[in-house]
Amino acid sequence: MKKKVLSAILCIAMVATMLIGCSTEAPVEDDSSSGDSGESGGGKKIGITIQNIENAYWAGVMSKLGEILKENGYEATIVGCEENASTQISQIENFITSGCDLIMVHPHDADAVEESCKQALDAGIKVMCWDNEMENTTANWVLDNTELGKEIGKTAANFINEHFTADNKAEVCVIGKPDTQVLLERQQGIEAGLEENCEDNYEIVATIEGVVNNEVQSQAETVLQAHPDCKVWVGVGAGAMIGSNTALLAEYGGAGNIPEDVGVITTDVTSEQLDALQAGDEAVRAIVGFEGSNTDTAQACFEMFEKILNGEFDDVSGDEKNVYRPTMEINMDNIEEIQAGM
Repeated sequence: MKKKVLSAILCIAMVATMLIGCSTEAPVEDDSSSGDSGESGGGKKIGITIQNIENAYWAGVMSKLGEILKENGYEATIVGCEENASTQISQIENFITSGCDLIMVHPHDADAVEESCKQALDAGIKVMCWDNEMENTTANWVLDNTELGKEIGKTAANFINEHFTADNKAEVCVIGKPDTQVLLERQQGIEAGLEENCEDNYEIVATIEGVVNNEVQSQAETVLQAHPDCKVWVGVGAGAMIGSNTALLAEYGGAGNIPEDVGVITTDVTSEQLDALQAGDEAVRAIVGFEGSNTDTAQACFEMFEKILNGEFDDVSGDEKNVYRPTMEINMDNIEEIQAGM
């Protein structure tokens, strides 16, 4: 079930019609979602808490998911815990108090939210985890993050093997997020993928962390001061790509001036990433992604919601409740189709 594929993907502006803030307040009902729409939601309430609403990938997908939920008659609240486990626990407790039918958690710390998710289950609320194989959930929608990381590393290795040799080694910067378990697994997979697929032609000269564009950009600028020949950048998400690409554009004097042996390879799906890849004159060289566009991912998540609410996971346990997301390759042959769904 665990597919490995490479991809090029995109995001979207951080606007949210249904993206109802970044607070820890109880869910806010959407008055425009009326029961007479004839859609499947019937006024059911969904509470969603994610790691970081400032992340470009999450902003894009959650905006589309909010639109889909609204169109189908659901009342939804989408909040970000901004990488704070205590905040996320409070958000889940607020969702329980407000009487949600389903809570989706994209955990900053899965172990920390297990108990609050159990409280939700005990209250008769269905719980879905995005990314982690949690215990106290109805279903988990997950990636094999180690394998995803290996695919990123393999893709970067192909780039390194094309441009560098043992006598001219690539200086590499790895951009991770070790305080988030799934991203640590992804980072470790990247490093393993490099080691397994590279010749003796690279050296990791720096490791930084971050998932938000400007945070990564600032750290990347510092790396470039210490290692001006650092030319290959690999990372765990969209923020890693956008931030390092921005720093490299400044370092080399803008688009069109990036040497062919300078490249950024990460995952996630954002419009900014896709635009840079399609332009061909920036540092973005490849993206390993998932379902496709923001709309594709949001629609797949919505279909998981409906299956859970319809009881399809009521009698499953253990590994049976883990649903692995497919991955796909997005390249110049299908990039325009993907962009249309962003």
